[in-house]
This record gives sequence, C-alpha cells and structure tokens, in this order.
Amino acid sequence: MLNTNDTACGPPVVEPARWSIAGTFLEGLTTRDYRRLATSLDKGVRFRALLPSGPSEWHGRAEATDVFRSWFGDADRFELVDATVGEIVGRLQMTWRIRLQPAPFDIGDGWHIIEQHAFAEITEKIEALDLICSGFRAEPTSR
Repeated sequence: MLNTNDTACGPPVVEPARWSIAGTFLEGLTTRDYRRLATSLDKGVRFRALLPSGPSEWHGRAEATDVFRSWFGDADRFELVDATVGEIVGRLQMTWRIRLQPAPFDIGDGWHIIEQHAFAEITEKIEALDLICSGFRAEPTSR
C-alpha cells in the first residue's frame, strides 16, 4: 500500500527561503552589487575555494564578500553568460559563467571567461560555501 504521507516516496521538499537566499547571492554577484551579495551570507560564513593557484579559505561575511569584489569588482565590462541553481540532497548548488574585461591580477586586457561551481549550506543564510573555479581563461580573439 502506498503511503502518501511518506516523504521518502518523493523528492525532498526544498524550502523556498533557501532557494531565495541562493537567488539573492547570485543576483548580487552577477550585478556586482556586493552589499546585496553580503546579505545572503551568514556573519560567520566559511568560504573555501579550489582555485587554479590552489586551495584557499576565508571566514566571515566581510572577508568572503571582499574576495568576490577582488575577482569581479574592477572589470570595466562584465557579462553574465549563464547561471543555474540546483539541489543535491540538501545542499544547494550554484554555477555561474562570467565574461569580463579586463580580468584581475594583471593577466591581460582582452576578454576572459570564468566559470565557478559552488555548493552552499543554507539555513537562514549561507553558512558554508565550497567553490571550484576554472580560473580566468583568455577568450581567443577573432582573426
């Protein structure tokens, strides 16, 4: 007999508030509104990233926000190519691809593309964020 009250029979229910927090984070990131991005982060957020230079870790809302600002804040031209939000058994997954010019860290003036994949632990805000990064990849120029 099928028990319609048994939550194990269907997909897990994801609270809309968790998706809304992810949406606020992505909106802040992709519009470079770092004040908005910060509102999605818990004051004690733990942010870990696997970058082309190796693993890094930051703690706290201000430090995490400053990292994103250092990556994207100074670009003269900034375009969102794609962004998605999903869920993996209770963890929210976010992916974004950005095209920008110039890239930070004096790696060239041409267009660069970066893709990042992140997994977030969210209760009322993002408490933990684990990210893997493609690095800023120079876009080939047309000849």
